[in-house]
Amino acid sequence: MQPDVTNATRNPALVDLRSRIRDRWDEFSPAARGVCRSLSAITPERLLYMSAQDIGAESKTSNATVIRTLQALGYTGLAELKGKVAAPFTTEIAPEERARQRVESTGGDLEQVWHRVVGEALDRIELLRRNHSPDAYGTAVRILLEAKQVLTYGIGASSVSAEHLALKLRRVGLRARSIQSAGFKLADDLMDVEHGDAVVLFAPGRMLVDMAVLLDRARTVGAKTVLVTDQLADELTGEVTVSLYAPHSPTGMSGESLTGMVVGDAFAQAVAAADQERTVESSHTLTVLRQQLGF
Repeated sequence: MQPDVTNATRNPALVDLRSRIRDRWDEFSPAARGVCRSLSAITPERLLYMSAQDIGAESKTSNATVIRTLQALGYTGLAELKGKVAAPFTTEIAPEERARQRVESTGGDLEQVWHRVVGEALDRIELLRRNHSPDAYGTAVRILLEAKQVLTYGIGASSVSAEHLALKLRRVGLRARSIQSAGFKLADDLMDVEHGDAVVLFAPGRMLVDMAVLLDRARTVGAKTVLVTDQLADELTGEVTVSLYAPHSPTGMSGESLTGMVVGDAFAQAVAAADQERTVESSHTLTVLRQQLGF
């Protein structure tokens, strides 16, 4: 039988949430206690599709009170709590069932669809901002600047982030390309990974054999590796040169590649600023080539 991970008593994140609420109950205001009561009563399935505004309305408070209460409980915001709640939900509930729940959560109302998609996207960007590591970011940028070539890789939706970064880096003058192959064909592309290269791997939450072989190839030849991930930083500690956090979508409402692309844009802009002359020259070359093509 399929595990009932939507049961609040079996979801580790909600068990932890309730423990935090008990520990801090005495110090909370009546409004914060109202938020806590609502959070304690919400099932994991429902929580994933609720915004701070929804919880505020249900607790007769406000979205600002919800966010302050969550921060007092030790979360950066609602997006972090959702990410923790979603971990067993996304691995044990069938994709088609998650799709059904996602559609049903909006009731087919266009305003609700817009509200929930934009709300989740904003939550993820805020979570990305709050968990930014200047040291990791600086290390990653230096790796890109010093590399002979940059190779980017991602599987599925993550390949969008990988291709986006390679394109942006080429436009500011770096030698960069995205590896688009997988499985048997990937071996041919891995032969191009050499000493002095940089490999940027977009891997939100699941380690696949293709990724493991890519990282092993990088270690073997002495290429440095940058990991952009939601859940794999701890698992791959010591396996990559540096890792940066990019929160995944807990519901699939907003695109998987959203935060990865933001991280990629931050890489590209830092590289561009590091050598303005090269950036301007590359831009000029690109413009000339486009003109020759009739654009």
